[in-house]
Amino acid sequence: MTDFAARRTMMVDTQVRPSDVTKFPIIEAMLAVPRESFVPGARREAAYAGDNLDIGGRVLLEPRTLAKMLDALDIQPHDLVLDIGCGLGYSSAVIARMAEAVVALEDDADRAAQAEARLAQEGVDTVAMVVGPLAGGAAKHGPYDVIVVEGAAEELPEAIAAQLSEGGRIGCLFAQGALGLCRIGRKAGGRISWRTAFHASAPVLPGFERPRGFTL
Repeated sequence: MTDFAARRTMMVDTQVRPSDVTKFPIIEAMLAVPRESFVPGARREAAYAGDNLDIGGRVLLEPRTLAKMLDALDIQPHDLVLDIGCGLGYSSAVIARMAEAVVALEDDADRAAQAEARLAQEGVDTVAMVVGPLAGGAAKHGPYDVIVVEGAAEELPEAIAAQLSEGGRIGCLFAQGALGLCRIGRKAGGRISWRTAFHASAPVLPGFERPRGFTL
């Protein structure tokens, strides 16, 4: 029988801590949340691999990428967080241990229902699931102190930027050829200023593509 608890500790010790992630809330959350419970049954053995994991129409970001993004966002216990493209709920479960509440957004009703069931099974009760286009966000519950984008963007949709509160932070991977960059944005004076945090890549989320010019 697989010792997933031991794998979880190894993930933190070999993938998270060596990436200069030292904030206790992140370490505690990633040690506590059973990653294997938020992947399809056939992928449980691969849950702790150091790569993005295909979970059927969405990827589970590699542990290093998620941990470094959360570290840079510095989520606080009073924050309301929008988790875009939450997949089967793992990232939302991790964030829920740091924030006051999480709104988890998925565009696929079946995937959202699976995420809701898995979160309930793990006793996570501060996450609200919302189904809708990822690029539209979840304005009804906003504005948000923090927005986490669980995939890459060529361009950030205006609707997402509008749902970030003044002084709020957003973490997003921007696709740049084969390599990608994780950038952290902060809204001030109604505008988001970005800084580059680290290299990481993931598939571009639907609705986060750059508009293509019209050609004959």
